[in-house]
Amino acid sequence: MPPGVKPPKPVGAERMRKLWPEIWALVKPRRGLLAAGFVLMVVNRVSGLVLPYSSKYLFDDILGKHHKELLLPLVLVILGATAIQGISSYALTQLLSKAAQRLIAELRRQVQEHIGRLSLAYYDANKTGALVSRIMSDVEGVRNLIGTGLVEFAGGLLTACLALVVLFRISVQMTAIALGFLMVLAYALNKAFGTIRPLFRARPKINAEVTGRLTESLGGVRVVKGYHAEAREAQVFSAGVQRLLDNVLKSLTAMSLMGLSSSAMIGIVSAAVMYVGAGQIFAGVMTLGTFVTYTLFLGLLVAPVFQIVGIGTQITEALAGLERTREVLNERPEDEDPRRTVTPGAIRGDVVFDHVDFSYQPGKPVLNDITFRAAPGTVTALVGPSGAGKSTIIGLIAAFYVPSSGKILLDGVDLSTMKLSAYRTAIGVVLQETFLFDGTIRENVAFSHPDAPEEQILAACRIARVDEFAEGFEKRYDTVVGERGVKLSGGQRQRVSIARAILADPRILILDEATSSLDSESEALIQQGLSYLMRGRTTFVIAHRLSTIRRADQILVIEAGRVIERGTHQSLYAAGGRYFDLYTKQHGLETNLFLAPGEGGGETDAAPEAAVPGGGREPDPLRIISGRES
Repeated sequence: MPPGVKPPKPVGAERMRKLWPEIWALVKPRRGLLAAGFVLMVVNRVSGLVLPYSSKYLFDDILGKHHKELLLPLVLVILGATAIQGISSYALTQLLSKAAQRLIAELRRQVQEHIGRLSLAYYDANKTGALVSRIMSDVEGVRNLIGTGLVEFAGGLLTACLALVVLFRISVQMTAIALGFLMVLAYALNKAFGTIRPLFRARPKINAEVTGRLTESLGGVRVVKGYHAEAREAQVFSAGVQRLLDNVLKSLTAMSLMGLSSSAMIGIVSAAVMYVGAGQIFAGVMTLGTFVTYTLFLGLLVAPVFQIVGIGTQITEALAGLERTREVLNERPEDEDPRRTVTPGAIRGDVVFDHVDFSYQPGKPVLNDITFRAAPGTVTALVGPSGAGKSTIIGLIAAFYVPSSGKILLDGVDLSTMKLSAYRTAIGVVLQETFLFDGTIRENVAFSHPDAPEEQILAACRIARVDEFAEGFEKRYDTVVGERGVKLSGGQRQRVSIARAILADPRILILDEATSSLDSESEALIQQGLSYLMRGRTTFVIAHRLSTIRRADQILVIEAGRVIERGTHQSLYAAGGRYFDLYTKQHGLETNLFLAPGEGGGETDAAPEAAVPGGGREPDPLRIISGRES
């Protein structure tokens, strides 16, 4: 257990009361299945009693009194009971085990879907590996609630009760002695479970922490190797594995002591029964066949005790996993915010920040009194030093977060009241951290519009200049990019990301350092495509290369979470303030893109149309994407 982390409390009556609705929610739709399982279990356990009970007739009547004619019927009865036991056991496993596996798959889908709908704040507070553990591992134990575990637990109790009835009928004296010892054993096992339960509940948490760190380490392998930190990461992982090992070893020690106590107690019970039973046989009170039957039924009483111990441990793990799963499912998805009831109509893209404050953690403001308006179809650029709050403003526009105070209005409607499913279909995002899935180039581009026809995908690729490298690969657009796009260069990954945003054909376009990984030539080509794309769309741009935003309709200079300057490039440059300082430091180091009309040799706003064979002009890719191609 790591320092500062309190051990989990045992599952007491209060926690069981809280868990019961979750358990009933799992059981209720499958109560018919469980009822059938219990019926099969009863048939299975009762048929299992035939063999030990028949030993009395074998020893006393058939062998003792030489009734040979009873041997064949007895054997046939035993064979029939064995067949019934085997068939019911097979049916029980097929019925409940498969149902339990289906439940696990269903729960995994449910938890994954739910986590996918949670806000970014939840992801910020939880490691990826821990979330993976919640989805894949925590639900695994519920098979013991729906599968054979719970039924076997009840079956063990039924067998023990039936065996106890038979034992009392044979000998009250021996059964009272055996039961006294077993009650002592049961008390000791209950105490042991009090020690084991917290260990089982702590294990998934430790496992999630270790898995989370391992996932981070593998995902950042280039950083690890770049700083020759393999040994340090190995030490961190080793420490986590040691914590997990300590937990397991403590559990095994407790389980071993439980096994030792059980074995010793059974030895004592057996010796006591043997001593008393032999005395009763010598006294003529009990026959040999009856004694053999008694010892067999005593085994049927003791064996379920061990079974109950094992299954009880599994059910404890299941309840711990269910409790952790419940914690996730109780988190409210961002699209279930009761305030989000408005379904926007046709979005024009009029964005207004009205005295917006924001903080990721209470008491630590990131944005202070941000106020501005981005009119439909205009370009708003955000500049300033790293950590000033530019990406946070972008996150608020994308509705990843909600303002701590103030309002963000879209076409006059409070953005925090809009249904996210309707709003986010109208935005296109190219974030600073380019992320690609381990699929093909085509699949990554089509991620924003999976049903897009091929011609629209290819048109988006032409605008973003993806075609320049994709068509050089052997499999062209079916080339697999690898995890996080590792098989592509940084610039290539960014082009694919830009093509993905282009294909979305958004009304609001967000470009967070969209060309930061490109060389000057590639940037110039893509800026032409982006310039074309931004026409008629409300666009927000973050760029450290200030020369790329000279033609923005408004530039906001952000520092320490505040807007300290605003205006056009010309007005801010002429003012000689903070923007002037930032721009002049970079002047001469940048390739001037987005030049104003007449600058740089008469460049115009429109991107040149590429000539095609035959002297014609290539169709406008944006018209193809938006479906406006005539």
